[in-house]
Amino acid sequence: MNKRDSNNFSVRKRLISFKYAFNGIIFLIKSQHNAWIHLSAATIVIIAGFCFSISIQEWILLTLTIGMVFTAEAFNTTIETIMDKVSPEYDKTTGRIKDIAAGAVLIAAIAALIIGALIFVPKIFEQFN
Repeated sequence: MNKRDSNNFSVRKRLISFKYAFNGIIFLIKSQHNAWIHLSAATIVIIAGFCFSISIQEWILLTLTIGMVFTAEAFNTTIETIMDKVSPEYDKTTGRIKDIAAGAVLIAAIAALIIGALIFVPKIFEQFN
């Protein structure tokens, strides 16, 4: 193999790959309305976390949960984009695949809502007692 083989590791290639990854995140945020909702919810949760002085364990849970929802949204967007490319006309199976991917995001969002409620509801009640 020669030195120009694409399998060779280089710091420059790794840095470029981060650029592409950030471009993907920016595209997700700019193009997906549900990602705007997730970003808004995440912002509110982060602000609430500071307001209620949540513990490090609670920050860990919230960070994982926020990451889980955005990851699910990214996979959903990827699946929808692939399916639109592969099958631009309506197809029942394509629709089912896209529905399942969207359902995965909903599952993640519901789990995030439950975790947020478990963390913040007791703290909110403490404020009133």
